[in-house]
Amino acid sequence: MKYKLGDFVRFVDEKMEGYVTRIINDQMIGVTGDDDFEIPVLATKVTSVHGHSKLVGDEEEPLVEAIVPAGEFKSKGVYIAVVADAKAGSVVHLHLLNETSYQLLASVSTEQNKQYKGEFAGIIEPRSHAKVYSAKLADLQLWPKLIFQVLFNTKQNQPVLSPLNITEQFKAKDFSGAKKQVPFINQLGWMIQLDEPELVIDAEKLKEAFFKPAEEKQVVAKPQQEVDLHIEKLRDDHQFLASSEILNIQLTNFKHALDAAIVHQMPEITFIHGTGNGILKHELHKLLSKNQKVQTFLDARKEKFGYGATKVMLK
Repeated sequence: MKYKLGDFVRFVDEKMEGYVTRIINDQMIGVTGDDDFEIPVLATKVTSVHGHSKLVGDEEEPLVEAIVPAGEFKSKGVYIAVVADAKAGSVVHLHLLNETSYQLLASVSTEQNKQYKGEFAGIIEPRSHAKVYSAKLADLQLWPKLIFQVLFNTKQNQPVLSPLNITEQFKAKDFSGAKKQVPFINQLGWMIQLDEPELVIDAEKLKEAFFKPAEEKQVVAKPQQEVDLHIEKLRDDHQFLASSEILNIQLTNFKHALDAAIVHQMPEITFIHGTGNGILKHELHKLLSKNQKVQTFLDARKEKFGYGATKVMLK
């Protein structure tokens, strides 16, 4: 197959052109034109339009050795960033994103029905990224497994990290959250961390927690009836925080207050989230819908809060 996702092609027998948005098999491709309608066509029935700009994210990026910024050496921060193409929204590009101070020696392969294919191999400098795979998000259930293998390299006096060898079968839940601004790419997208530390359970500490005297156990304070999640109410340094940090702080305070309300068997509690862009409200409602201790939730008194607060009724 000489075509790949993102190529701009023109039909041989018709006055039509568009982007390749699907590789159906070795002979057939899907082409989407200006009407956003995808047409299956034999690869022999189209021809490449040379000199036409390709989709965003389809350019080969030159390998430029990045300078590790001064300050603390960062050893964590390897992500898969999934961003939509600006010209063909049905296509998404997967980038291997390196926020660490290490140089990454990376390989990405796919596996489907025990058939393997190398998709990417190369070096990713510190604080940079590389596009490693493209596909249609609507075909998520048909995506192959992606195998990520990463070695860490640096000339600085730093520990030698164990290689990453991770197989991901992406599911809809991986893309259910709100999009975030992806570093170095400057587009909204989803980020999935590959080098998250494994949860290690200390059996002795767990045992001690069960047998702590009552007076040593943590006392959970009863929350207010109305909890204001506006960031200026939670942090004095909010003007220096990124939007992703603000959302995490708000969600953490929400979870603590909700758990405390459940512990104290409060019949209801109201969270003031404001209107804004609706991301915080969406995240709250998503968490509330999954909590078995929540009976129902609804917009709190509109005459007082408008649509900027949610009232939660507890079981």
